[in-house]
Amino acid sequence: MARYRGPRLRICRRLGELPGLSRKNSKKQAPPGEHGTKLRKPSEYALRLEEKQKLRFNYGINEKQLLGYIKIAKKVQGSTGQVLLQLLEMRLDNTIFRLGMAPTIPAARQLVNHGHILVNNIAVSIASYQCRPGDFITIKNQINSKNLIKKYLSFPGLANVPSHLELDSSNFTGKVNGIIEREWVALQLNELLVVEYYSRK
Repeated sequence: MARYRGPRLRICRRLGELPGLSRKNSKKQAPPGEHGTKLRKPSEYALRLEEKQKLRFNYGINEKQLLGYIKIAKKVQGSTGQVLLQLLEMRLDNTIFRLGMAPTIPAARQLVNHGHILVNNIAVSIASYQCRPGDFITIKNQINSKNLIKKYLSFPGLANVPSHLELDSSNFTGKVNGIIEREWVALQLNELLVVEYYSRK
C-alpha cells in the first residue's frame, strides 16, 4: 500500500514542512536519529534523494507510483519537473485537500476510499484519479458525509484555495477550472533534482 503508517513528525523533522502529510509542528529542531545534531555537507545524491522523498511523503505515493508519474511527465511536452508537479497536484485526493475539504492528504484519501466523494455526480473511490478542467467535486448526499466535510472546512489544512480551484463551502462543492500553476504548489521543493535523481538511475 502507498499509505505511510509511521510517525509523521519524524519525517517532517527530517525533510522540512510537508503540508500534505501533517499539520503538526515538532518542538524539536534537530533532525531525527542519534546523529541528528551533527552538521555535515550532504552529497549531491543526498540532496536529490531528499527532494524525491519530499514528493513521496507529501503526496502519499510509493516509489512505483512516482516512477510511473516521471515516465508520463517525460513524454509530455514542456518542463518534466513542472508536468510532474501538475500530475501530482491534479490527483483527486490532493484536489480535495487543496479545496480545504480535508486537513491532510491522507485524510482526503480516506474520504475518497470510503465513498464520500462524487466527481461529476459519479462516485469515485480511487484517490489517484486525475482531475481535469471542468470537473465538479461534490459530497455524497448523506448526513455523516456532510457533517465530516463541514468539520474539515472549519479548520482547513492550508489558508488559501489555489487559483485553478473554486470552492462553494455552503454547498460543499468544488470545481476545477484549469491546471495548477507552479507558484501555487504549497510544497517547498526543487523538482529538477527529482528528475535528475531518476535520470541517473
